Amino acid sequence: MTTNAKSTRESRSTMMQLIFPLDANYHGTMFGGKVMEYMDKIAAIAAMRHARGPVVTASTDSLDFVAPIRVGDMIDVEAFVAWTHRSSMEVYVKVETEHVYTGERKTAVTAFFTFVALDDAGKPKPVPAIVPETEEEAELHRTAPDRYELRMQRKRDRSDIK
Repeated sequence: MTTNAKSTRESRSTMMQLIFPLDANYHGTMFGGKVMEYMDKIAAIAAMRHARGPVVTASTDSLDFVAPIRVGDMIDVEAFVAWTHRSSMEVYVKVETEHVYTGERKTAVTAFFTFVALDDAGKPKPVPAIVPETEEEAELHRTAPDRYELRMQRKRDRSDIK
């Protein structure tokens, strides 16, 4: 890891969208794949802000849909780098819905994305460490090594599949 640690806020990125009928299924709720697209985009932006260079998605895990997103809702998609390894970054992404008229907000989706920073030759390059500032950031940072080990175990398990 490089010695120039960065605060989580330096990578924090947000995107707002209003959900229209074309974004939804026949239940009137947002397509899961569409929300996942938004999540991957904002996670990539957060990772690029942290690495200050190109990144590639390495994995997505713990993608949990916890509340529906309905036509007419506004969504706030937020991401920040929660932890780093040598060249990889764990990005936490949260999608909250907001009822535009009442202001009521609910968490709808959460996930962890892993990105790898690349150098000019397309090879992994080291990234700065993270300095968490809030309680949420500190908890995500503290628990990240366990998630990292689970990802590595899944990768090892899949390498046996022919």
